[in-house]
Amino acid sequence: MDQTLISGYSPAPVTARMETHGNSMLKVAMQSGQDLYARTGSMVAYEGFVQYEPNPPAVRQMASQWLTGEGAPLMKCTGDGLLYLADYGADVVCLYLNNESLSVNGTNLLAFDAHLQWGVERVKGLAKFAGQGLFNVGVSGTGWVAITSRGTPVVVDCGRGEDETYVDPDALVAWSSGLKTKSKRSFKASSLIGRGSGEAFQIGFSGQGFVVVQPSEDSTDRLRVRG
Repeated sequence: MDQTLISGYSPAPVTARMETHGNSMLKVAMQSGQDLYARTGSMVAYEGFVQYEPNPPAVRQMASQWLTGEGAPLMKCTGDGLLYLADYGADVVCLYLNNESLSVNGTNLLAFDAHLQWGVERVKGLAKFAGQGLFNVGVSGTGWVAITSRGTPVVVDCGRGEDETYVDPDALVAWSSGLKTKSKRSFKASSLIGRGSGEAFQIGFSGQGFVVVQPSEDSTDRLRVRG
């Protein structure tokens, strides 16, 4: 076979712990002692020796707060080699936290370094959001995080001006944990913003930080809302 026709799809040399291959695949350089948490079922290929532990104790404890009636959403990956992850063709974004914190919607969390601190958290200021609380996964420390977006996301810098940034919750991917949040209910625009015929809700952000928004409002499998 003439492999020159497909040579352009070969992975580039490793330059970082986490990198994207194309828009929709994550490449992780695995090493012994540098474990990874990844979304269950996201492994598409690996080179070398990589092992997986589904539903490890640390994840099982967190998942009891995260999910209702479903299995643990993360697996622990260990070993040496290259690990490739994907999530049904969603765009992948790699972030490096430098003693920083990030709040991520559970369905948009693809992978993160196991040494980072993480946990399920209720988002402050949104207790009355649609009559329920809003829950996210908070990740903090120094290390790598990979998130997904249903399409190419926009990253809004909330520190550029005094105006607040408002986001449809079904399009919200992640945000800097230091931002202040509040809910906003809209009646006049309920037929134009978001989906459904009821009231429209947006989440307002203010302060220094960024918000990641995806061009999709598909909320069929979101794990963030619990009563």
